[in-house]
Amino acid sequence: MLVLKFGGTSVGSPDRIKKLLNIIDLSKSQIVVLSAVSGTTNSLVEISKAFLENDKQKASEIIEDLYNFYNQFIKELFGTSVGLESANNLIEYHFGLISSFANELFTPIEEKVILAQGELISTTLYHLYLTEIGVSSKLLSALDFMKIDEDNEPVVEFITEHLQPLLDQHPNQILFITQGFICRNSFGEIDNLRRGGSDYTASLIGAAIKAEEVQIWTDIDGMHNNDPRIVNGTKPIAKLSFDEAAELAYFGAKILHPQSVFPAQKYKIPVRLLNTMDPKAEGTLISHESESGKIKSIAAKDGITAIKIQSSRMLLAYGFMRRIFEIFERYKTPIDMITTSEVAVSLTIDDTRHLEDILSELNSFGTVEVDNGQTIICVVGDFGADRHGYASMVFESLKHVPIRMISYGGSRYNISLLLNTTYKIEALRSLHSRLF
Repeated sequence: MLVLKFGGTSVGSPDRIKKLLNIIDLSKSQIVVLSAVSGTTNSLVEISKAFLENDKQKASEIIEDLYNFYNQFIKELFGTSVGLESANNLIEYHFGLISSFANELFTPIEEKVILAQGELISTTLYHLYLTEIGVSSKLLSALDFMKIDEDNEPVVEFITEHLQPLLDQHPNQILFITQGFICRNSFGEIDNLRRGGSDYTASLIGAAIKAEEVQIWTDIDGMHNNDPRIVNGTKPIAKLSFDEAAELAYFGAKILHPQSVFPAQKYKIPVRLLNTMDPKAEGTLISHESESGKIKSIAAKDGITAIKIQSSRMLLAYGFMRRIFEIFERYKTPIDMITTSEVAVSLTIDDTRHLEDILSELNSFGTVEVDNGQTIICVVGDFGADRHGYASMVFESLKHVPIRMISYGGSRYNISLLLNTTYKIEALRSLHSRLF
């Protein structure tokens, strides 16, 4: 069985929804995972924010705008009175539910319920559309099988245990449809896998049912060897290993959710990145196999804050680093890069919600310096010990750019460099010109 995920832009208009059947092969068993219609989640976030701030008037205005959008949307999608009536009943139900929160105490629990409505609407609309045109499909609720634990980590065994019986109930069914992004938490409440979570959903489903392949359909023809929005002449990469793809996804390649690589990697499920707008493009295949001895791609991650802790107490001391890392662990703040010397350690974070508290604790260790507005440039490829000259090529490319930190040797798949964001474009273009 295949798992196909279509993002918000792929279902962003009635015309695009209709064209999904040009991609979906009805001769093969498959689960189709859909995101919310493009722009919907942003509106739902704004509605939730207005409710949290008790600004019911603003919430009502955003709800009305989104309701009007969907009213027009279904008129263009459905061609029969029966289909349109079913779609209209669906829209009335979901927007009635969203509006009802104006009369309740609004908490983050209710916020998660509102955010789930986008995927519930898109998947049901697609199921109703297929029914209208005579294509058989079975709609599955991700809330029946997708679960995260108390640490917000998905439970693959639970997904298998609850999804497989749903599939087995319909042995002759070719096409199943379900929601990306949404799930239930350890308390049974509606929750989600965070932004970009539809990729994660597809990968988790693929792992849970041991799928033949997971296909991530977006609006670009695979993962490119640099950011095509900034650099001219970029090209899609034919093959990547799971490790290479994970590095690129984490350090800025927007086409793939960073966490979505790991379930597929663990259960050896190939992931293919494809273009909804150009279905014939080969895209990128992510698997355990890759072309060795090559530099593959360059990615950039903005919004980075660098922290330097300098202390003579580091010298010949043990336990010093552990105590520093424990501070970040307490505030659940991941570290991206780290470099050390005899008397100083520099590290980077992209989550600054608890920065003030973290700095307050770090000050007890020594002198602390903070640099905001930083960017991590990640060069990904085969940098094994037997590969010569690649690192020098990278540094030669950036000899005119001031570099704040360098991380090399942590893995054989990347060289990471930290620099001020003002140099980002120059760095990406210079690296591309030299390496490719």
